[in-house]
Amino acid sequence: MKRRSLMLILWPSFLMAGVASAIVFALIDPLDVAIFGYFRPERDVLYAAGFFFFWLITGLSSMLTLYMLPTEQDTQHDIGF
Repeated sequence: MKRRSLMLILWPSFLMAGVASAIVFALIDPLDVAIFGYFRPERDVLYAAGFFFFWLITGLSSMLTLYMLPTEQDTQHDIGF
């Protein structure tokens, strides 16, 4: 994968992960979250885990979008060359 493609995936997904984390953690207090009913991680751990989770999800979305872009070969086929 080219560096440009990697940046086209990582940068927008990083920005959206920040937005998603801000929205989710504005509505949910991390201290109220209990994993498996008894494990209560600290606030910082949940903030970091949530951010990286959102970054992964939005990164996969950006990667899928980049994968689905038509190539030069596809556009030439559509035109009839």
